[in-house]
Amino acid sequence: QLETLEQEERERLELRAHPVEKRTHMVSHKHGMTITKTLREGEAELQCWSFSYGRDELQGLMPEGASLLLLRVLACRWAVPPGLIFPAIDTEGHLCTSSY
Repeated sequence: QLETLEQEERERLELRAHPVEKRTHMVSHKHGMTITKTLREGEAELQCWSFSYGRDELQGLMPEGASLLLLRVLACRWAVPPGLIFPAIDTEGHLCTSSY
């Protein structure tokens, strides 16, 4: 019964005069999970989006941190069970599926 309570991902790309900074913050609450994405390109204003999903939609969620851990376990076992599919959050913050 492992569950992601909170996850934060930051990415910064330095391109001479146009740096790009992205941040994704996921936090669990009693009704589900909220994902907040922020983006700043160069000197432009900070852009922010927020998505919320209910517990039912997220049953079995495999966020990026948990996915990396699962991949290491599968690599150690030298086996991937057939049909291994989980709900996941894509780079835009939308619900999708991840298959292995």
